[in-house]
Amino acid sequence: MKYLDEFRSPELVKQYLDEIHSTVTQSWNIMEICGGQTHSLVKNGILDLLPDKINMIHGPGCPVCVTPLALIDEAVYLAEEKQVILCSFGDMIRVPGSKKSLLEAKAGGADIKIVYSPLDAVKIAKENPDREVVFFAVGFETTAPPNALSVIQAKAMALNNYSILTSHVLVPPALEAIFNDDESEVHGVLAAGHVAAIMGLEEYYPIVEKYKRPVVVTGFEPVDLLAGILQTIKQLEKGEYKLENAYKRVVREEGTPSAKEIIFKAFEISNRDWRGIGTIPQSGYKLKEEFLNFDAHEKFKISIDKVKESKECIAGQILKGIKKPDECPQFGKKCTPEHPLGAPMVSSEGACAAYFHISDFQF
Repeated sequence: MKYLDEFRSPELVKQYLDEIHSTVTQSWNIMEICGGQTHSLVKNGILDLLPDKINMIHGPGCPVCVTPLALIDEAVYLAEEKQVILCSFGDMIRVPGSKKSLLEAKAGGADIKIVYSPLDAVKIAKENPDREVVFFAVGFETTAPPNALSVIQAKAMALNNYSILTSHVLVPPALEAIFNDDESEVHGVLAAGHVAAIMGLEEYYPIVEKYKRPVVVTGFEPVDLLAGILQTIKQLEKGEYKLENAYKRVVREEGTPSAKEIIFKAFEISNRDWRGIGTIPQSGYKLKEEFLNFDAHEKFKISIDKVKESKECIAGQILKGIKKPDECPQFGKKCTPEHPLGAPMVSSEGACAAYFHISDFQF
């Protein structure tokens, strides 16, 4: 299969691994931003094949994992107290809030529907004119275009019973927050290819220049990741820092202009809270004033108190790359996918879930 089999080629994997082993002479910490990259590294055994001098750090690249407890509580409140039809992607409904998950609310009778697109939620709103329909709009830049389009379409159709509960987060500001963290020891970064495919590369140039660290955009297959690691190591070994695109078959310098146009028609940049990390300035999207009638938080005047994370969960340290999942005292004990303490254990892209399901960690 073109663009798939060749990027899983054992021969190419071996070539890249051999070159990585012959190139590295010092110890380096490389962070992969995206949870999809983390799962690929673990699932394909790449972490075990890399030289001991290369330490892969798992970053905050899972939008489900960084959705604040308060927002999940808001979604539960809308479904239970306001009796809306709450639509969500499937990976959100099992993430624990401060008291319960959306799945538990659904089991208790709340009208919660799993959809595959926000446009499905728009359709549900059209079919149920006497019900309020809310879509839980979670994601990075990659899911922003369809979420924005759903609001644009709802406005054009005069579907005043449709709104979105927004939890959109942005990668470049999170990367800066990691570099600014005193505990961070990241030397180089593998940036997420799907985000760059939408937004392009321009946001990364000033970050590379400001922090003097290499950023390499990669895909998700084994060869993609190893190519990105090799390019990062070559820069680090030479004392260089620049932005490189190791995913050129998908990512263009300018990204996808039509997708960006849709995003910024409906959204504007704002501060955003990240679960386990805190508030990162200018790191999220919110609906523009002309679309506030479709903002569920504003429409329903929601006021939910922020609650603290479980003291037993170290998700914040994991999301910032300070600790690995199996360094958590509760990993595989009190915290499992069936009974998660934090979102990284339940999300399909969470680092803790990847270690639990795929690694050879002994409980």
